[in-house]
Amino acid sequence: MRAVFAADIDRADPLRGLDIGERPDPKAPHGFTVIEVRATSLNHHDLWSLRGIGLSRDALPMILGCDAAGVDEEGNEVVVHSVIGSESWLGDETLDPRRSLLSERYPGTFAERVAVPRRNLIPKPPELSFEEAACLPTAWLTAYRMLFTRAGLAPGATVLVQGAGGGLATALIGLASAAGIRVWVTSRSEEKRAEAVELGADEAFQLGARLPERVDAVMESVGEATWAHSVRAVKPGGTIVVSGATSGDAPPAELRRIFFLQLSVVGSTMGTRTELERLIQLCVRRGVRPPIQMTLPLAEARKGFEAMLSGEVHGKIVFAP
Repeated sequence: MRAVFAADIDRADPLRGLDIGERPDPKAPHGFTVIEVRATSLNHHDLWSLRGIGLSRDALPMILGCDAAGVDEEGNEVVVHSVIGSESWLGDETLDPRRSLLSERYPGTFAERVAVPRRNLIPKPPELSFEEAACLPTAWLTAYRMLFTRAGLAPGATVLVQGAGGGLATALIGLASAAGIRVWVTSRSEEKRAEAVELGADEAFQLGARLPERVDAVMESVGEATWAHSVRAVKPGGTIVVSGATSGDAPPAELRRIFFLQLSVVGSTMGTRTELERLIQLCVRRGVRPPIQMTLPLAEARKGFEAMLSGEVHGKIVFAP
């Protein structure tokens, strides 16, 4: 079958290790089933894999991709939850120390077919296309967990999203806006600030700008470049949810401000199968749809990787086998 895979790892030039070609058909071990992939979407995780973050050389060649929607062996339309927990783990699978994502320990979704645990399949509602559904299980699920599980935000709250423009920020804006939450965003780019407002943000500010008032929660994935602003932007008793540190992870901790204002700093990563089910239902009931910038066949996947690496991405990049 045709697949997009990591043949080598290169931190400086990640696309050097990207390959597109024939790979063996997947075999389903006990508890797994094979899905015919109808659509799969690109995430920054796939670039990190090509840099060797979360993927070791001894696992190569590895089919990339976390997100997918397709058809199971019984003909059911399904969405794939990409967090693979251990069989003995009970409860929140994101807390399982032995968890992994598709494309780390198990071959990923950038292929015509993929083997996944049966428990990781969720029915795809007819209201969502395969392309739309395939955008949800990573960036959009991460956003859902940050907003509603980790921050516990409710309608009427105000949230600040640091670093508009990426897939996670786009998901945070769309979901928070649909839930009746006031959304503020920051970005160095005037173009990205304007795009964020078009997507549903209420206001957009320069990175580090003084805000009209303090917010209930900050969604932080930038790290060192925005941390000081995040700590100063949240109101006493508020919450900063951290899901990444793309600019570095060694800023001053601001501990005095955190304890004196009784701020909560919580980590967040991916989401559970139950949260993915709830995310799908939210999208259906509120008419929320992930914006898709381009849909490419697997043979042209390199174009999608190049666009993401350049930073010129304004919506999800989807591959349709």
